[in-house]
Amino acid sequence: MDDRFNDIKHKAQEAIDGCSDLDSLEQIKLEYLSRKGTIAQLFKELSNIPKDKRPSFGKDINSLRELLRFEIDQRADEISTKSPSLEEACDATMPAPRPAVGSVHPITKTLNEICEVFTRMGFAVVEGPEIETEFNNFEALNIPQDHPSREGFDTFYIKDEWLLRSHTSPVQIRYMQENVPPFSIVVPGKVFRPDATDASHSFMFHQVEGLVVSKDINFANLKWALLEFARVYFGKSTKVRFRPHFFPFTEPSVEVDVSCVICGGTGCRVCSQSGWLEILGAGMVDPNVFKAVGIDPDIYNGLAFGMGVERIAMLKYGVDDIRLFYENDLRFLGQF
Repeated sequence: MDDRFNDIKHKAQEAIDGCSDLDSLEQIKLEYLSRKGTIAQLFKELSNIPKDKRPSFGKDINSLRELLRFEIDQRADEISTKSPSLEEACDATMPAPRPAVGSVHPITKTLNEICEVFTRMGFAVVEGPEIETEFNNFEALNIPQDHPSREGFDTFYIKDEWLLRSHTSPVQIRYMQENVPPFSIVVPGKVFRPDATDASHSFMFHQVEGLVVSKDINFANLKWALLEFARVYFGKSTKVRFRPHFFPFTEPSVEVDVSCVICGGTGCRVCSQSGWLEILGAGMVDPNVFKAVGIDPDIYNGLAFGMGVERIAMLKYGVDDIRLFYENDLRFLGQF
């Protein structure tokens, strides 16, 4: 039996010493030390050994098992700590890996493109704080005290009169308080509303609003500016329609639709078979807004408009869920 143990030990030692990687060493470990391996088979033979020799036989098996386990562990440490040569570690003929290159987020891209269209028309880009006062966010915009948008379920209040702006219009108020007409501005930025997040709503999103104040501004100027924007941004063949609406800060007010960019106006699932997509709200600045900021409504007229950037991006790129823009899935963002 000693010869048999010596033979197993010799063969195992040769196999262990000949291993050059951890995978092949693991195969040897399975061959000798697993439940069905050589050592396990030796233990099964104990029942065939005379009783007086079983203790000695069992002791020899345990000694062999511990020896093989020690040799395998030691060889694993040697393989793990072995320092490969430069030739082994680096193949100079292999092409270098390409570094990952980032890109502009689709919302930022859309926002920049919208602002660029209007800056070509002579608008200046103006930004303002995201924390606002009730006066700038509501009162100066002719939004009455009992208006639903002033309730806690529609606005993020911080403390006392301070809140997270629910639209970018307060920047227009600040600008009119500090500047003398005439001027033309667009206001991009984040806005916040406590909406439940779903495929078409988010508690944080982006808007771009525009404001023109001068002595000779009329509704025809508003129609021209928005028609020009739609044709530049969505394509020359895009049609635009204006529908009467109501906003507290403009009078008259309209909602603006464009012919569906998906079906070209023939009707599809995206436009609910109507052939039209709503993109923004607009109107002539209400005289009460001018009075709140110290501009004489008998001398000056103004036009204003506002659009949701996420909605514009969803329409242009055919995205049907606003949450995709904020989940940071590189497979989605990489397409832009």
